[in-house]
Amino acid sequence: MRLLLTTDTHLPKRAKELPAPLLAELPRADVVFHAGDWVDTETLDLFEARCRRLVGVHGNNDGPALRARLPEVAHAELGGLRFGCVHETGAAQGREARCAARFPDVDVLVFGHSHIPWDTTAPGGLRLLNPGSPTDRRRQPHCTYMTATVADGLLTDVELHRLPRR
Repeated sequence: MRLLLTTDTHLPKRAKELPAPLLAELPRADVVFHAGDWVDTETLDLFEARCRRLVGVHGNNDGPALRARLPEVAHAELGGLRFGCVHETGAAQGREARCAARFPDVDVLVFGHSHIPWDTTAPGGLRLLNPGSPTDRRRQPHCTYMTATVADGLLTDVELHRLPRR
């Protein structure tokens, strides 16, 4: 099962459109995760139209229209793994322990907010993934998103994709 992970698209404030490589990946993925800060409902509509399955949450920059359509935390069981998706996880320091305590029944947590790619494993095995942002790199060298594969209870082929500068 092929996964696509993204977050913090911030349209149309940080970019006018999604990058073509990300758009091309949407229909190829079996499941797409978006960890919040969509900012406009049109982006959510686009994802819903192009994705086979979407697991999304709202972020701190998402207004009432998006909050009415998306939860703060989402869960999905895929290929024998339990996934969680949330926008904010707090400061980087102590993140693994904090998230392991908050999400004890999750194997993989997809999160956003910082725009900083993140891939760590907490004591106890919780995998934490932040795909960065495909539209607003902030202090990072590139805008990014992630892909991964799930099969037989294993998460493999986790890859951070760098997007060309606009």
